[in-house]
Amino acid sequence: MTLANSCTESTGAAPLALYVHWPFCISKCPYCDFNSHVRKSIDEDVWREALLADLEYEARLLPDRRLTSIFLGGGTPSLMDPRTVEALIAAGTAHWAPAEDIEVTLEANPNSVETARFADLVSSGVNRLSLGLQRFDDDGLKFLGRAHSAREGFAALETAQRHFRRVSFDLIYALPQETEDGWSAMLAQALALGTKHLSLYQLTIEPGTRFASMVARREFEPLDCDAAAALYEMTEAMTSISGMPAYEISNYARRGQESRHNLTYWRYGDYSGIGPGAHGRRLGMRTARHRKPENFLAAISRDGHGIVEQAPLSPTEAADEALVMGLRLSEGIDPVEIAGRFDLASVVDSVRVEQLTGSGHLTRMGARLALTAKGRLLLDHILGEIAVLQPSAFVAA
Repeated sequence: MTLANSCTESTGAAPLALYVHWPFCISKCPYCDFNSHVRKSIDEDVWREALLADLEYEARLLPDRRLTSIFLGGGTPSLMDPRTVEALIAAGTAHWAPAEDIEVTLEANPNSVETARFADLVSSGVNRLSLGLQRFDDDGLKFLGRAHSAREGFAALETAQRHFRRVSFDLIYALPQETEDGWSAMLAQALALGTKHLSLYQLTIEPGTRFASMVARREFEPLDCDAAAALYEMTEAMTSISGMPAYEISNYARRGQESRHNLTYWRYGDYSGIGPGAHGRRLGMRTARHRKPENFLAAISRDGHGIVEQAPLSPTEAADEALVMGLRLSEGIDPVEIAGRFDLASVVDSVRVEQLTGSGHLTRMGARLALTAKGRLLLDHILGEIAVLQPSAFVAA
């Protein structure tokens, strides 16, 4: 499949990212709080048409945009028929002029059913694969409720690297009783596997998950905060030495291999989110789709789109989100630019910023403000300390 179409790219067109959510999984992992559902059967034709309708609705609201990335997430989007993937990519690049270097990412789980589809997914237009390996040890995979073995994971990665120009994979660490020696060995192995992007997440016990219930019943004890912090610091050191430093709190890449789609989120750009439970941010509005698949399909039939909630973002809400998202990045933020963008007098407390710079938690790079490695361990606390969103004197009360 080619991504070229009748649209000509306009370098002056405002950029846009597209997120497509496929909500179905073979099973629900106990740590997962994403919008994922297990169904005995899925009518692929019905879902293809529903997602295309949802996409068309967004396109009508956003004419003359330049599509910089498409991300198919889930759920388990690699369970989609490649014809559905191709149809969605073709529709996105027909509604909007695609950037010449458009990034098209699909999330996949490493089992034999899905890896057999990799060649077809490349033909469909996917040029970047994000593989959910999660662990290299069978005990860890079993604890996390994963449906694949370590051996299957390595085989899937090898197959993916043969087919896709860009491959990233996820690992989860800081499991109960995880040691520095054990994690350092696994991370060293990950860094030697030849990919240029890694997503490395500490296990978090999210409310409403099966793990949250298990912890409440004292079936296991999460790793304590000090041990988890030590693992994070070691992760930052090892990835930096290997030439894949953190460019975001949990994401590591060689220069030029960062996820362009996710950078749109973190740099507070516009993105359309379609599919059950998908969120979007465009034209100064936040959007959310129906989470339950059946409710989403009913809304498509009734309204022609899956939106359950849409609301304008106030200047202070938008600036707060831009601050929260931007400080996750190693490049940090420009507080003056954010204030000007949303017509605010200021977005940070300059006194607290100076104090936290002096304590080694923040650093200045010209006009930009960023967290240090020490500060990244305390992101939420620091945000609470420095965020001061003051309306501009030119805004009517």
